[in-house]
Amino acid sequence: MSKTLLITGGAGFIGSHVIRLFVNKYPDYKIVNLDKLTYAGNLENLKDLENKENYIFEKGDIVDEDCVNELFAKYDFDGVIHLAAESHVDRSIKNPMEFIMTNVVGTVNLLNAAKNLWKENIDGNLFYHVSTDEVYGSLGDTGLFSENTSYDPQSPYASSKASSDHFVRAYGNTYGMPYVISNCSNNYGPNQFPEKLLPLFINNIRNRKSLPVYGDGKFTRDWLYVVDHAIAIDKIYHEGRNGETYNIGGFNEWRNIDLIKILCKQMDIALGNETGTSERLITYVKDRPGHDKRYAIDANKLKNELGWEPSLQFNEGLVKTITWYLANEKWLENIVSGDYQKYYEQQYS
Repeated sequence: MSKTLLITGGAGFIGSHVIRLFVNKYPDYKIVNLDKLTYAGNLENLKDLENKENYIFEKGDIVDEDCVNELFAKYDFDGVIHLAAESHVDRSIKNPMEFIMTNVVGTVNLLNAAKNLWKENIDGNLFYHVSTDEVYGSLGDTGLFSENTSYDPQSPYASSKASSDHFVRAYGNTYGMPYVISNCSNNYGPNQFPEKLLPLFINNIRNRKSLPVYGDGKFTRDWLYVVDHAIAIDKIYHEGRNGETYNIGGFNEWRNIDLIKILCKQMDIALGNETGTSERLITYVKDRPGHDKRYAIDANKLKNELGWEPSLQFNEGLVKTITWYLANEKWLENIVSGDYQKYYEQQYS
């Protein structure tokens, strides 16, 4: 194998798409997937890769320093693509310590292991840290987040990711760690855990349950199709400049309520419902604490330097997403029931 890469959080939503892209595109790379298999990690997302010769799954926790060090000694990694993270804002409000441990301590454990392994020769090595646009805080009605935007995290989740970003840069500055960082906007697409907006609402519409909308629903987000995100990560890993940050966005802003109404219309079409059936399920609920009003990404640095841009228009991506979830109702049912967590024991015991 020409390279051995560690991809953390590879059983999760974004991670599984990155794993699939790298395993299939680079058969001469050995890809090691490290995942704790928390509620958001699902090995059923990667069933099609289980027999690939260049793919290995390791169950483990990045917070466990011994586990991380043992894996670096075992595989002698040439690079790390670090996606493992607690990522749901609502959960971070209820339990911030879990986010501090995974997102901060876990990242530092990986940095230490990489530093110790690569200290004699850093040529050809790279630590790629995947982060979020939420580290920048909230925008007003105008403007975009650029790579030079000052950090202003507003939730425990965003603060934990901002801290991990700072540690990666500090290791680059202090120890010469070769690194890149990317900050992405909201992802959507197949295999997303149904606590996030689109799969949650698709599942609720299927089951004629209410669609809870925070506040007035006028919170604005930029939406990025997950496969396009994986392609951007590939580009940045192989062509990005050492020590640089790249913002990844969909050039695709939507207010939540407008997005939800479009989703409702598309779901009515897909399910053969009378127009307006799904929209009547919308229910406004109390806003969550510290809710950022608007995120919007300027991804022109990535476009101009590396030639990446989104491959899908949003309506096309939304229809593909709806079609996938409706065609994979068993996957959704396994997630909602918790049965998906049995898959590891069945396959790897």
